[in-house]
Amino acid sequence: MITVNEAFSILEKQHYPERVVEVSLLEAHHHVLAETVFSPMDMPPFRQATMDGFALCLDDALGYKIIGEIKAGDFFEGKLNKGEAVKIFTGALVPNNADAVIQIEKVTVENTTLHFQETISIGTNIRQKASQISKNEIALTVGTFLNSASIGFLAGLGISNVKVFEKPSIGIVVTGNELITIGNELPIGKVFDSNSIMLQTALIEAGFNQSTIYYAKDTFDATQQVLSNAINQNDVVLVSGGISVGDYDFVGKALEKLEVETLFYKVNQKPGKPLFAGKKESKFIFALPGNPAASLTCFYVYVLPVLKKLLCQVAKFGSNQTKAIAHDYSVDNPRAQFLKALITDDKVTILSHQDSAMLNSFAKANSLVYMEEGKYSIKVNEPVKVFCF
Repeated sequence: MITVNEAFSILEKQHYPERVVEVSLLEAHHHVLAETVFSPMDMPPFRQATMDGFALCLDDALGYKIIGEIKAGDFFEGKLNKGEAVKIFTGALVPNNADAVIQIEKVTVENTTLHFQETISIGTNIRQKASQISKNEIALTVGTFLNSASIGFLAGLGISNVKVFEKPSIGIVVTGNELITIGNELPIGKVFDSNSIMLQTALIEAGFNQSTIYYAKDTFDATQQVLSNAINQNDVVLVSGGISVGDYDFVGKALEKLEVETLFYKVNQKPGKPLFAGKKESKFIFALPGNPAASLTCFYVYVLPVLKKLLCQVAKFGSNQTKAIAHDYSVDNPRAQFLKALITDDKVTILSHQDSAMLNSFAKANSLVYMEEGKYSIKVNEPVKVFCF
């Protein structure tokens, strides 16, 4: 059995392969950019009105003559002379010899004459050409996480496809004859399978929308066959249950038979002691505890950083965040603990119902508090390490 920090160190040292694919902007959402993108154009490509109003060729005249109108998307072919104006709408191209745009709320119009009292400076309410970015300037660098804003930015530059780091395919293997899929009647002695959908949704929350669920009966042959299929078809395999030492826990033996290299097995922690991490060639295999809260804890602490590294995101094993604890807390445990907790007003409260089988407190939690093994006390307002979801 190894320590938590030893497990982190082992995972940190692994090689994480980079695979690059070219995809559409819509497909690129929640991926990491694998290339530096240069702007193919000035943005905006012309001077734009930032307000509905009137574009003016400034003069000392008391009234300006209105000679036309420019809607967004239109091109004004005429020329403004001093003392002339055109009505203009937000986003429209400002004529080259217009000096400023005055807001429509600040003017009065009599027939074709425009009046206003305010002093207007050159450039008022005009967004200058290339004020956001110039042609050939770097738009986004390699390693940028593509969220909605960055996707919109690229679309505005006319870019339709980008190269990104490909997301790993993920298989979820569920073991246990006692499990019944939701939507069916529950016979005596059976329980509903919650781990598969729990892990699937945790993956979706992290931006990994595609995963495949496999079910294995509690026999050695069935477990080996299902694991073999899952490993062959995916880059990462998460196994739920069957990794302990019970008579019907066949996962460990099946992984050994399939020549999966053991990175570590059993971590001195609570919950999640029987955690297994392994590799076959470039593929990662995690056998998570069957108890739901323990399984989800191990996912957040160990699996998610691995997935982020495979996506070429910045990821760290372990926590470098601290929060002030909202209450006194006593530790008396030979194992390190990951405790379900709730952060509010920048303070963290450790919740009740910490049993590894209980998800009711996890449903209220937004973090895990990490406590080293030992016997000691934490006083209110002292800092504690946290893993935020």
